[in-house]
Amino acid sequence: MASPVQFDTLVDLFEKSTEKYGPRELFGTKSGSTWTWTTYAQVRKLVDDFRGGLATLGVGHGDRVSMVSNNRVEWAVAAYATYGLGAAFVPMYESQHESEWEFILRDCGAKIVIAANESIYDKLLPLVGKVPSLEHVVALHAPEAPPCSYRELLAKGAASPVPAVHPSPDDTSCLIYTSGTTGNPKGVILSHRNVASNISAVHATFPFSDGDRSLSFLPWAHSFGHTCELHCMLSMGASMAICDAVERIIEQLAEVQPTLLFSVPRIFNRLYASVQKQMADKPAPVRKLFEAGMRVAAKKRDGKPLSLGESLLLTVVDRVVFSKIRAKFGGRLKYAVSGGAALAKEVAEFIDGLGIMVYEGYGLTETSPIVTANYPDHRKIGSVGKTITGVRVVIDKVATGDAKHGEIVVYGPNVMVGYHDRKEENDAVFTADGGFRTGDMGFVDDDGYLFITGRIKEQYKLENGKYVVPAPLEEQLKLSPFVANVMIHGANRPYNVAVVVAEMDALTRWAEGENIAKRGLDLLNDPRVGTLLKQEIERHSGEFKGYEKVQRFTLTSEDFTQHNGMLTPSLKVKRRNVLARFEADLDRLYT
Repeated sequence: MASPVQFDTLVDLFEKSTEKYGPRELFGTKSGSTWTWTTYAQVRKLVDDFRGGLATLGVGHGDRVSMVSNNRVEWAVAAYATYGLGAAFVPMYESQHESEWEFILRDCGAKIVIAANESIYDKLLPLVGKVPSLEHVVALHAPEAPPCSYRELLAKGAASPVPAVHPSPDDTSCLIYTSGTTGNPKGVILSHRNVASNISAVHATFPFSDGDRSLSFLPWAHSFGHTCELHCMLSMGASMAICDAVERIIEQLAEVQPTLLFSVPRIFNRLYASVQKQMADKPAPVRKLFEAGMRVAAKKRDGKPLSLGESLLLTVVDRVVFSKIRAKFGGRLKYAVSGGAALAKEVAEFIDGLGIMVYEGYGLTETSPIVTANYPDHRKIGSVGKTITGVRVVIDKVATGDAKHGEIVVYGPNVMVGYHDRKEENDAVFTADGGFRTGDMGFVDDDGYLFITGRIKEQYKLENGKYVVPAPLEEQLKLSPFVANVMIHGANRPYNVAVVVAEMDALTRWAEGENIAKRGLDLLNDPRVGTLLKQEIERHSGEFKGYEKVQRFTLTSEDFTQHNGMLTPSLKVKRRNVLARFEADLDRLYT
């Protein structure tokens, strides 16, 4: 399929889009109760000025400009200004430990680092002189002082403008450091060609347009938010409202009325649980109407013809029930794009049944990130879609020793240049003919759709020799309204056990209905709660083999979060850290 739009570099993309869509709204930010919008033309001016400001600090071709910040207008300004100097952008997370900031700055050889606030600035400033390459810390929070403030650099750039350079497609655009679930993070070197090829492929397959809007909460420092939302939306003339906190997603969906939602399964699971709870509280006739509408919607999605009665029923249910649910998400939501991990089929079908088109895809930081995607007229719920333009997938069954499931190997212009200064690891992941070994297990069906079945590194063997891939069952268990999070464990043990994070609000409401007066830790220790969770685990484990199921579990109210080190910034479980925290509790489950 020929792409109608082709970008060679991110500088090329930025200049074309800001020229074409100048007066249109690009970024929305909330202050108090008010949303303020910055246009494409305004962002172009900020980028031009900041590029000039960075040039006064000696930033040029091949340099590294780093930033510690959550999503904000200045993040995008800094990134595009850096690209326009032929330098590489190295984003980091505010939630990372300062020792990781130092490691990354040292590893990539950063010349400049930009700090989101005063606290971060105070932690980064002592690194000047300690990290050999680091010359300046730029403060976003300070109006004038210290000397390297964002505003001062804008003023200097406006006074001494510097035209954008046009890097080669093979030049490095960014180094995105992996989240470091094990060991130190690795710097993934992505060229302009890597990222731009992904964006061109999206233009070739998806119906997004300049009328679309997203609520941006996925970190742009992660490849999914970086490419699929920031660069893709900007390339199409669309707009992005920047969510200031994950816990306010539902509230802000209603305020900004997005047409698009880019998310990982964890957030879609929350939406699913929220709607399920709302429906459970409705009168029986409404619930029955809802269920009937879902059945007809599924039939329509499968391409089966609807009778006149079914068509009328779906129209009525959509008007009476589905539209009211969509209204809670702003009323305009048309597409839900999921990535980062496999989305439970039950959740995908549920969201799709509400009239929100679900597009699930697959990719990794090392593939810029998109490898496969479901797209219009080419969707199969439960799969992660077909390969995008220019990309090829090979299933290496030798790596797994399985007749059907193999390691996914990716070929294409999206495959990274390599890990920065990691020769041994590069040798391990690249095949002789240039393929990238993903470490993911999966298979391709007869229609060309890819299915993900787990991570090879997460796969472990039970004492009886049976192999277990925990992630698919973990995702299913999180569909229970009483389970906030879960990690399954059983390597070299007789059976699987789990750490189950209880959804305390739901559990407290259940206890009230059962006339149980206990709360908090006392409630978790009540044997009736143990029985309830056991039933929930059994209910959501139906399609799994006996040896894959959880036999015993320990309950906690402490969720896995970035703050306590048990979640990565892309919301993946850090298994090593969870195991370290709960190892004694898990060991007791075997005695």
